[in-house]
Amino acid sequence: MRPVTDLRHHGDVDARPGLEDFAVNVRGDAPPAWLRSRLVEALDEIGRYPSAEHDAAARRAVAVRHGRSPDEVLVLAGAAEGFALLPALRPRLAALVHPSFTEPEVALRTAGVPVHHVLLAAADGFQLDAAAVPEEADLVVLGNPTNPTSVLHPADTLRALARPGRVLVVDEAFMDAVPGEVESLAGEALDGVLVLRSLTKTWALPGLRAGYALGPPPLLARLAAARPHWPVGTLQLAAVAACAEPLAVAEAEAAARETAEHRAVLAAALAELPGVRVHLPAAGPYLLLRVRDGERVREALRARGIAVRRGDTFPGLTTDHLRVAVRDPRRCEPLLVALRAELEPGRVR
Repeated sequence: MRPVTDLRHHGDVDARPGLEDFAVNVRGDAPPAWLRSRLVEALDEIGRYPSAEHDAAARRAVAVRHGRSPDEVLVLAGAAEGFALLPALRPRLAALVHPSFTEPEVALRTAGVPVHHVLLAAADGFQLDAAAVPEEADLVVLGNPTNPTSVLHPADTLRALARPGRVLVVDEAFMDAVPGEVESLAGEALDGVLVLRSLTKTWALPGLRAGYALGPPPLLARLAAARPHWPVGTLQLAAVAACAEPLAVAEAEAAARETAEHRAVLAAALAELPGVRVHLPAAGPYLLLRVRDGERVREALRARGIAVRRGDTFPGLTTDHLRVAVRDPRRCEPLLVALRAELEPGRVR
């Protein structure tokens, strides 16, 4: 097992300023103008502590967006806060479905919670068999669609993991990048199921830290028991409310459809390169690649001014695995040119 310190690696480490960024899965370089305007309006409120009214407004907006009740919504300082709170549930054994986002494991291991890896195999398309999850696991955590494999698990498979005495946590940080949000559990009030959502990716808000959890009120209360006063700021609450409104949801849906088109173009182009295997089908705004001599290629791309996400810090993957964010075809051309130069016989280094 890799040391826990490796699990703290994130794509922003790979993408230093000045590089063409295919390492970070954020759409755009800044929030859209209408969202920036809403945040500017909220600045007049930051001279006061975040109010219960602001929190209630954000929860109402999210509840309407997902067909839930406001008491089934907990606004978070990013979905990552939801992972950090998981030890408050006091699990006896946590089953983590990998390869996947590693922050839940960091939080649980740091708190001394026993962790079991459910490692999915590339040969099986990284598909989940619910029977592979230990029966005794009282906490199960997985992503849908999964980062970095871009696999979208069927909702029925996830429902099969829920049972009395177990908490199922589904990380849907990238679900709003899936057209129609098919296979989402966000709109279902299921006992013992927590769904985590993030605003970071679709709305280019990584610096704001905004997201939310959906689940049964008693479970949300357990999750939030140790939070400090005012855990979420006024700007975060304003962003959550704004991004849950119907016009924003419609914009996200249009963006998801565009991303799907761009992903298909990029996957086809990558598959034509020698020594590259693209893991398909893919549902997220990123693709997982297996590249011959991947560590060398990643460093060579960096020398050419292009950042991609290393894959070996995800349990179950190797130095030959790279994750690339989906961009529009014009922006992807330098990546394809650089990869071709590094992989074709007689390449110039």
